[in-house]
Amino acid sequence: MTAWNAEQSADFRGPLDVTRAATVVVDAQDTVIGWSPAAERLLGYQPHEIVGRPLATFLSPDPTPSVLPLPSRFRGHEIRVARHRDGRELIVATAVCPLPGSGTAEHLLVATNLKDLRLWETRLALLHGLATQSPVGLAIYDTDLRLTWCNAAYEREIGRPFTEFRGFRAHELYSEGKFVTKGHPPTLDAVMRHVLDTGEPFLDLHFQGRPPSDPDTDHLWSCSYYRLQDTDGHIFGVCEDAFDISDRYKAQRRLALLVEAGRGIGTALDVMVTAEKITEVAVPEFAATVTVDLSRAVLEGEVPATSDSAAMSLVRVARRSAEEAEQEKPGQQPPLVNQSPVEYPSDSPQDRCLSSGGLVLDDTVLVVPLRAGNSTLGLVTFARDTGSATFDSGEVALADELAARTAVSIDNARRFTRERTASLALQHQLLPQHVPEQSAVDLAYRYLPADDVTGVGGDWFDVIPLSGTRVGLVVGDVVGHGLQAAATMGRLRTTVRAFAQMDMDPVELLSRLDDLVAQSAEEQWGEAGTPDGTDADVTTGATCLYAVYDPISRRCVMARAGHLPPAVVDPDVRLSFPDLPAGPPLGLGGLPFESMEIELPVGSLLALFTDGLVEARSRDIDHGLDTLGRVLSDRHASLEELCDRAVAELLPGGTTADDTALLLVRTRELDTSQVAEWELPAEPVAAGHARDLATEQLHHWGLDELSFATELVVSELVTNAVRYAAGPLHVRFIRDRTLLCEVTDTAHTSPHLRHSGEDDEGGRGLFIVAQLVQRWGTRYSHYGKTIWTEQAFPTTG
Repeated sequence: MTAWNAEQSADFRGPLDVTRAATVVVDAQDTVIGWSPAAERLLGYQPHEIVGRPLATFLSPDPTPSVLPLPSRFRGHEIRVARHRDGRELIVATAVCPLPGSGTAEHLLVATNLKDLRLWETRLALLHGLATQSPVGLAIYDTDLRLTWCNAAYEREIGRPFTEFRGFRAHELYSEGKFVTKGHPPTLDAVMRHVLDTGEPFLDLHFQGRPPSDPDTDHLWSCSYYRLQDTDGHIFGVCEDAFDISDRYKAQRRLALLVEAGRGIGTALDVMVTAEKITEVAVPEFAATVTVDLSRAVLEGEVPATSDSAAMSLVRVARRSAEEAEQEKPGQQPPLVNQSPVEYPSDSPQDRCLSSGGLVLDDTVLVVPLRAGNSTLGLVTFARDTGSATFDSGEVALADELAARTAVSIDNARRFTRERTASLALQHQLLPQHVPEQSAVDLAYRYLPADDVTGVGGDWFDVIPLSGTRVGLVVGDVVGHGLQAAATMGRLRTTVRAFAQMDMDPVELLSRLDDLVAQSAEEQWGEAGTPDGTDADVTTGATCLYAVYDPISRRCVMARAGHLPPAVVDPDVRLSFPDLPAGPPLGLGGLPFESMEIELPVGSLLALFTDGLVEARSRDIDHGLDTLGRVLSDRHASLEELCDRAVAELLPGGTTADDTALLLVRTRELDTSQVAEWELPAEPVAAGHARDLATEQLHHWGLDELSFATELVVSELVTNAVRYAAGPLHVRFIRDRTLLCEVTDTAHTSPHLRHSGEDDEGGRGLFIVAQLVQRWGTRYSHYGKTIWTEQAFPTTG
């Protein structure tokens, strides 16, 4: 039985209902003996004009075949022609109802105008849709608050035929339900009674409960209640409409938790605080109890062993339950958990999580590993009370995201802890200890921290291999000394290296670095200071010089942020300090950075240094620069010897009041025989021409084994350039320590690697290129962009 049937449809009276339609009482001889007011309104005859006259006076004796038949739901009725008192003909729908018992009255004729019937049919179709197809549950309760009608959606929610719960009161259907919004009576009966008594509707009330159709899961409905009354003002009940918003509510909760996690997790570089934060975020909204267990190695600042996660020594670092959360006062910080060892039995969810490296869902327990890179740092256990709903797929994904964010933050805190506790090793971690051989330059360097206790400071230098055999040269100076300055220096050096490897030009790199430093300073100055009363680690005022040297063009582009300019000694021993625009120190903002490009003959000496080398209390900076220039002018000395002499003369005894960094490079040039380049038109035939040129050049270099892969690479890159760019294309091959291939076009859009579907006609070019080469990337210039690749040379047996 459905929620819509003939018995219930009678409640929605139609135009053939005797209470609304024209009704005529006739005897056995079809003589009119009764005439209703509705009949008078329809046909114009007053009772005294028609009573006693034959039925044929106003109604044709036979059905009218010239009009459309009645719908199937009105089967048994007829359509006839009626004559109005003024002579007009009306098409009417009629029904004959026999009158029981003996007497003069034989039967009752009911008639209505056909246009009214069509209007009612439309309304009935609408009501039929609401009753059978609407996803919104509709129910009507009478004035005694008993259920008298519901639609199919409501019936499905209950999970039983309507006949089995008709007449029930609301609390009998949802015995454990409750409203989760405020500002209304507390129960369903009280809400509906208020609506009946006052006529005031309630809209969008959130009601939580477990429907009989799904008794093991909490559902949330958006409910509205309003009073029903007829045109005469008679109140006959309350209508309830309810829409299940459980999925939407869960999605909103998940989003709110992620927002809260973004605000809380990772705000402190402390392993214990970060672990505690995820428990605060997840309890009690997501789980009844949350525990965090970490590898003991993480607490010591080390990376856990990745080969045997199941044998990992775990330590409990955070735990929180719903009961504990309820007892905490507002603003009260939960107590830190003692770092006690934890052992889980074999085949427990936690043991399976560590063994597999993936999350494990076991009834109301969800265990998610804390992973950073290839390492498992520990695990998080989310548990719900027995009898609670299990974690659905969306909640599992949310737990995975929370754990991922926590793992990243814990890993950052672990790194920071290691840097703080291993100060003597920090210099080896933050400064280059082994620089790969370069085709662009020979180099030597010295680093002398002012803090001889920790052995670290705020100055730094770096040598960064770039695409196209170029090299990035960096030197920087952070305000302050010791561990604080070193930690800041490490962040800046890492950032510069990341930006440099994105092939940013010096101006763009310093501008990005300046923005980050300014943002960091603004956040830190907003705090009162560090817990020990010292000033926060503010990077404002740091200086930096960044230069890029190209051994093919022998051009060097450089820019500086408040740093001293480099010293340049050409092969003829001419010393100069290029008039490079100074730019503001990092973090001050407001002024742009400018670059300078100079040509460096082969064998030129370039010296990058910090002010600790040339500036001292006993002499002014000009004297220090003169001394440095004199030392560097010895063209017969090696770079290592020049470094030693500079330190000996400028820093007697090897002591310094300020951190000092010195980087010396001597430029090289890539031989023209190692470079081949061509200009091609941006035409479809360019790809084939490029393949031929590549094959010929590789044969000339004796690299025929690379021909097949190189042909594919250059073909894909040129094809992309022809398809998406304009203007001439430039193809360049460089035979250095690897084989480099570059294709330059005039576009500035960045290509993206993606996996194409089986039916896609394109989109596989860069994917193919990535499989054939060691590395690939994109760099930009005023002209356009260059896509470059590197291939290893064939191994010789």
